[in-house]
Amino acid sequence: MLTLTKAALTATVVGLTCLGASRSTDSAATGAESADGNASVASVSQGGKAAIHDPVLDMDAETVTYPARWHFQGTLLQGTPCFGAPLVIYRAFSPDGLTEIEKLPTFNWYWSNMPNPPKPPEGCLPLKEAMGAKDFLKYLSAILKVAYVGEQAVPAATLDAFNKNAEETNASWAKKYIAAGMTPPTNTGELADAIVRYRNGTFAMEGRLDADVECSATHRTMNVVVAGRFTTQSVEDHTCRANIRYLHAPEAQFKAVEMQTDNAITETANTQWVTAYMAKQNQQTQQAIANMRQQTQQQMAAQQQQFEQGQAMRQRQNDDFIATMQRGTDASMQQAAQIANSNHTIASDWVDYSLDQQTVRDPTTGQTSKVSSASTYTWIDASGKTAYQTNDANANPNGTFQGTWTRQQKVHGDGSN
Repeated sequence: MLTLTKAALTATVVGLTCLGASRSTDSAATGAESADGNASVASVSQGGKAAIHDPVLDMDAETVTYPARWHFQGTLLQGTPCFGAPLVIYRAFSPDGLTEIEKLPTFNWYWSNMPNPPKPPEGCLPLKEAMGAKDFLKYLSAILKVAYVGEQAVPAATLDAFNKNAEETNASWAKKYIAAGMTPPTNTGELADAIVRYRNGTFAMEGRLDADVECSATHRTMNVVVAGRFTTQSVEDHTCRANIRYLHAPEAQFKAVEMQTDNAITETANTQWVTAYMAKQNQQTQQAIANMRQQTQQQMAAQQQQFEQGQAMRQRQNDDFIATMQRGTDASMQQAAQIANSNHTIASDWVDYSLDQQTVRDPTTGQTSKVSSASTYTWIDASGKTAYQTNDANANPNGTFQGTWTRQQKVHGDGSN
């Protein structure tokens, strides 16, 4: 094995986010650092509150609360032409690493009844109809390769709050459309929860998938040519999005964890960021070129990086979803139930990818850690808390850095092969 001089070791020594007990350690979470010392994920915190930072506007976009002594990782992904608003993605997990709450990247789709409708914007699922939240969760359980147990009633208070917010939002937008002489959009929304099960090593696991599926139809008229003559036709453009949150824990503890965490996880948007974001959108809509030119190169680069990362993530999600739909709901759910005890990886992989992370495992101790995805190879010292990353397959920190170092194995986001 090649021994390198310190001058040749150009990779970065980083702190690790270690996932605990079943994954062999209970160390505190710290942010993986890049070569310039910046955190590779947007937010990492050990308290009960963390801010999700928007690098484009250089402001905190949202604050997330979570249970005390838990670990948290989150980021803000740039929106897509299918759904322009930035998306907050995060995971919060218990010190032993077994209980986890993940907010997954959203699914979005668009269709229109216009003659010869245009191709859906980038980032859209190729769906041509609305889908109820309950049906969406059946497909999602198959994609995540977990056994679908059944529906769970959404708490009445949650439904009431959801419906009240929808009514107020619809009324507000209706006034604006009517004032402009336009037909207000038709908005629908549905909540659903589903219980799923799988096995993580020796642990029987239970989970709850929460779906919020919202669709909007805008109404307009357009002139079309029929039999060589112009005629006016009513057109509806439809957009839908599905927001997903995933809670999973050891089956024996799940009910207690569910009660403890339902009100412990909250998301609060920063009103100053919302104002700044809307102002930025208005500038773009009005083509305020002079203002846009004042953006720094760093802001533009951050925005482009967020956009490209989000596009790649949504393409992976969309491919998984369509492949499942093509097999059919029942067949996919049956297949997922058969492999739920051995192949539960996709949700954690999606979140890893969104956070620009990878999961590695020490072949000696079995410890599983989260590190930056910027490098191909990761070495960890005997303490299990310090890592060396490189893209050089021949690099070896043993004999150059102090201590004994072990090369890690890259695994799925949940620690499985």
